[in-house]
Amino acid sequence: MAKTLRDFIQQTQQDEAKNDYFQLETERVLEVNLNGEVWSKMGAMISYTGNIKFERERMLEHGFGKMFKKAFTGEGTQLMKASGNGRLYLADQGKKITIFDLQGDALCVNGNDLLAFEPTVNWDIQLMRKMAGIMSGGLFNVTLNGTGKVAITTHFEPLTLVVKPGETVYTDPHATVAWSGNLTPEFNGFPKEVSHPQGM
Repeated sequence: MAKTLRDFIQQTQQDEAKNDYFQLETERVLEVNLNGEVWSKMGAMISYTGNIKFERERMLEHGFGKMFKKAFTGEGTQLMKASGNGRLYLADQGKKITIFDLQGDALCVNGNDLLAFEPTVNWDIQLMRKMAGIMSGGLFNVTLNGTGKVAITTHFEPLTLVVKPGETVYTDPHATVAWSGNLTPEFNGFPKEVSHPQGM
C-alpha cells in the first residue's frame, strides 16, 4: 500500500523527545546524544546534527601495547572518536543493534560486531587460548569492561545460550558475536561435512 510523503516522514523521522546517551532510533540505527566523546567503528557514522568533530584513532592513542596487538593480529577493528555536542547516528550495513549498560561487567565481542562504546569503558584485544582457532577465523576479539554503554551488532535476532557449570556449549565461531567476560571459550574442530552458513 502506497504512503503519502507526509505519512512516511511521520513514521520515520527521529524522535527528538528521547535524550538517552545511547538509544535505538530504529532497530538498525543507533542515536548517540553526544555531550563529550564516544568511540565508534570507523565508517559507522551515517548522519549527525550539532557541533561534532571526528578523528580517526591515532597510532598510539591507546598505548603501544594495543598498537602492537593490532599490527600483530591484523585485528580489523578500526575506531573513530567523535567529540562535541549534538546527535550522532550510527549504523553498520543494516545489522541489528543491541545496547548494553556495563556496570563493572566484562563482555567479549567479535571485533567486526562492535559498533560503539563510551570512553569510560576499558577495552583490549584478546587472544583466544586454543591455536586451533586460526583455522576457524575469529582468533582475536575485543574485551570490554568497566562502566558505560556498549553497542554491538548482529545480522539477525540474537540468541543467548546459558552456560552452566560442568556443561559445554558448542557454537559456530562465525555465528558467535559476544560472550560474558567470565567465560573461557576454546575452539573445537567441526566435522568437515558440516556446512557453516554465515550467522549472526
